[in-house]
Amino acid sequence: MHPRFTAAFSALPADLQTAIHSLLDSADFNGVLRPQDVARLKQETGLDEDALALALLPIAACCAVAPVSNFNVGAISRGVSGHWYFGANMEFEHAPLQQTVHAEQSAITHAWLHGEEKLDAITVNYTPCGHCRQFMNELNSGTAIRISLPRRAVSTLGDYLPDAFGPADLNITERLLTPIHHGFASEGDALQQAAIEAANQSHAPYSHSYSGVALRSQSGNLFTGRYAENAAFNPSLPPLQAALIMMNMRNEALDTIQHAVLVECEDSTLSQRDATRATLAALGCEDFSLTLVSKTSV
Repeated sequence: MHPRFTAAFSALPADLQTAIHSLLDSADFNGVLRPQDVARLKQETGLDEDALALALLPIAACCAVAPVSNFNVGAISRGVSGHWYFGANMEFEHAPLQQTVHAEQSAITHAWLHGEEKLDAITVNYTPCGHCRQFMNELNSGTAIRISLPRRAVSTLGDYLPDAFGPADLNITERLLTPIHHGFASEGDALQQAAIEAANQSHAPYSHSYSGVALRSQSGNLFTGRYAENAAFNPSLPPLQAALIMMNMRNEALDTIQHAVLVECEDSTLSQRDATRATLAALGCEDFSLTLVSKTSV
């Protein structure tokens, strides 16, 4: 079991400890529970889905990287496929707070990058802030997505975000998590190809500034991230942060990035280049390159 889970694991109820030990003890644990895992945990603990997700929040919160606030937030997104995805807040020393990842963003992006096409519920250990409520409103689940919190009745996003502003107000039909492919041609080495494929699946219906990132760590593992744009603009999640979410969920230290590639459209209205380079530098990675792809290939 990864050391970061030890304290929270020891505080779980005994039946849940027994049920989840083999999952957490696996070297392949990446913060995803399969439908069969969820079914087994429910059976062995006697908990329903909402109660089980709440009980697992301390494990999700162990994944927080919070050197600024020392405030760990955990979240679990539950896909209509039956898969559950852990998420946690992430902060980066020597980088602006605007680069921070919220726990709900982490759990949602974790699901998106694993190919989940729609979410049914989000469970989180603290009330979602306005930033996260707006980020969730970009989802194809809409305001019907359920939100579960400790010691509160399950509500919907519509309850937390009445009279919501979202994509429809800007005449946008595309929604986050709905599969899309922008048609950029693959080129370059494996890292470039991975970043191009990430850009192909990025969500940028407002600026059309599609972008993707690929990272290679000291372990040799490759992690990719896609840009997730938002109708309110500011809650948009950069592609680097999406890749860092995946790296964190695989229990890899963020300061072990050795190589990074950002892919952007040649004539983009926006650029992730400077923010990506600065955040990577704060994490100790200087080996960064930019690949431009043409919008004519869309």
